[in-house]
Amino acid sequence: MNTPSHSLPPAGLSPAEWFDRCHHVDELRQLISFLEAQGTFVFPQLPSGLFSAAASVAEEFGATGYQNVWVRDNVHVANAHLILGDRPAAAAVANAIMTFYVKHQSRLVDLLEGRLDPSVPMHRPHIRFDGTSCTELTEDWAHAQNDALGAFLWLYARLAVTHDVSLNDAARVVLADLVHFLALIEYWQDEDAGHWEEVRKIAASSIGVALAGLLAVRQFVTRPDELPRFAALERPIDIAQLDHLIDKGRGALDAILPHECRQSNPAQKRDADAALLFLIFPYNVVSPEQESQILDRVKSQLLGERGIRRYNGDSYWCADYKTLLPADERTADFSDDMGRRDALLKPGDEAQWCLFDPIISIAAGTRYLASGDVADLEEQRAFLRRSLSQLTDGSPPFPPYRCPESYYLERGKRVPNDLTPLLWSQANLRLALHAMEQSLSRNT
Repeated sequence: MNTPSHSLPPAGLSPAEWFDRCHHVDELRQLISFLEAQGTFVFPQLPSGLFSAAASVAEEFGATGYQNVWVRDNVHVANAHLILGDRPAAAAVANAIMTFYVKHQSRLVDLLEGRLDPSVPMHRPHIRFDGTSCTELTEDWAHAQNDALGAFLWLYARLAVTHDVSLNDAARVVLADLVHFLALIEYWQDEDAGHWEEVRKIAASSIGVALAGLLAVRQFVTRPDELPRFAALERPIDIAQLDHLIDKGRGALDAILPHECRQSNPAQKRDADAALLFLIFPYNVVSPEQESQILDRVKSQLLGERGIRRYNGDSYWCADYKTLLPADERTADFSDDMGRRDALLKPGDEAQWCLFDPIISIAAGTRYLASGDVADLEEQRAFLRRSLSQLTDGSPPFPPYRCPESYYLERGKRVPNDLTPLLWSQANLRLALHAMEQSLSRNT
């Protein structure tokens, strides 16, 4: 993910201000080159091929657990490498996650054969684990995350189609069993902890990513050379059943969107959630009308001055979070007791995340490439500028030009939280810059 040439910034300009002067693709590439040279897009890869969630220098980082790996984060980072041409790095991620699920495949078997109860989160396939040894962690966690399973299916099946991953019969069994697991839990109406690992609900963002995974699996298993192999498994993939699962997911999405959750319980119901942006990019499972509705809700209800709220009422990294909670509790599993953390939040003091502005910019760029509408290009530029303005300014403890997880209020001032840089954030920013290269190249 390197840009070959380096340059120096115009005197005194921040990256966002420098971007304001970039109206040609060569000018933008100078900015990208500078950020590359400053280490903005360094992705430290574990020996397994996986990426820890963050690479922070904060004093208490070790207590956060973010040195572990999340399936979901790794899929997004791998996808960035894939789009930017580093197929081996993307394949290494997919192979390592598959190695983990093959190693712990007995868990899937016990679920499918009724010896484990899927209503217990720790019984489900684990979506957070030790990325060095590819082994499960023993601490309680909200592993009921259908979006993470769908994300892995989406990445692995796409790389299998292009022969980039090391496919064998053990991997085929895991792919088939994950499909059967989504059928077992009826993912289209299953209450899971979702992207944010919190209260369990029937979430459109989880359903949509699971749907994307199933669509990718269908594309792969219906290849003439693969169909007989999957049909011969002990628990084979039946294409009619796969189509049924896909139809159920589409129907559920159409019924819930543009909401995240329509359940009547106030603890579950949610009108706007930034996780729905992932259904636009990278998963591309919504219609143009649904995309417009999701974007309108995020921009009208969740947009902040330094980032975008995950959802209104989000207490994670609320104001003075480090004062209110000790280090080992800040990233703990609150999914069974959200009230304890939510009591810390004052309305309007939610953290503002850096994951999402790049996605809105990418979505606008995609529309611009298709339509040539200057309004789309202007929106693409506006949200990329916001993304660049979120880079750290060098204030301790973080070096300059790093991508935070979020900005939170500390003594009344918004500052980066300890999870800086978050690799998922910097992957999204790098892809937004890549999308802007494409848009500026269109005008050349």
